[in-house]
Amino acid sequence: LDAAIAHLVSIDPRFTELAALHPCEMFSEHNLELPVDPFESLGSSIISQQISGAAARSIKRKFLALFNGESEVQTDDAEPEPKKQRFPTPGEVLQKDVATLRTVGFSQRKSEYILDLASKFHTGEINPHALLTLPDEEIIDLLTKVRGLGVWSAEMFLIFALKRQDVFSIGDLGVQRGMALWYGKNIELAKGKKGKFKYMSEAEMIERSDLYRPYRSLFTWYMWRAGDVVLAI
Repeated sequence: LDAAIAHLVSIDPRFTELAALHPCEMFSEHNLELPVDPFESLGSSIISQQISGAAARSIKRKFLALFNGESEVQTDDAEPEPKKQRFPTPGEVLQKDVATLRTVGFSQRKSEYILDLASKFHTGEINPHALLTLPDEEIIDLLTKVRGLGVWSAEMFLIFALKRQDVFSIGDLGVQRGMALWYGKNIELAKGKKGKFKYMSEAEMIERSDLYRPYRSLFTWYMWRAGDVVLAI
């Protein structure tokens, strides 16, 4: 992490202030050593799609209750303690049908998505051990074959689950907005604009982000933060 921050600062000294305001524990030595369960990470990603954090936590608790027993799962709205509840195996998920999954808050499509994910893990089409070692592009190609998982979801898996160091999520609007602010653009001009790259052109984003190889994941993370705070930039 220190080497990554030093690299960012060497390109743009303003990262010194941003890093001081927002320490990135995600890439700390401790977090880099934590075990990864790819199926749980991707399954949780599907659960969280396009709903609030509170709604996702509620649905996940009810989902876990299907496999752990109701008494083992929190029923209030407090932050869950996911490590205390066992996430089901792909085979266990496949034993539930769409109707059952819908009783715990899944939509029809999300039910189909998580069953497709479970099927691909269960049959070996997606090997969890291989996911830990495959190159980034191969992982993205593999995961985007799962219903409900696009390039963005695969990139988030690479960054947050696998802690890959050089992932740049160019299609993320939060990253685009943060970069526009970071580089002094008037984001008000983007209001009402249509299209994928309304804050900054794709070419400029690539050109600027390439300077931060091989630590573009940290650059991506700090562009999210740059969109949240006011700095002397």
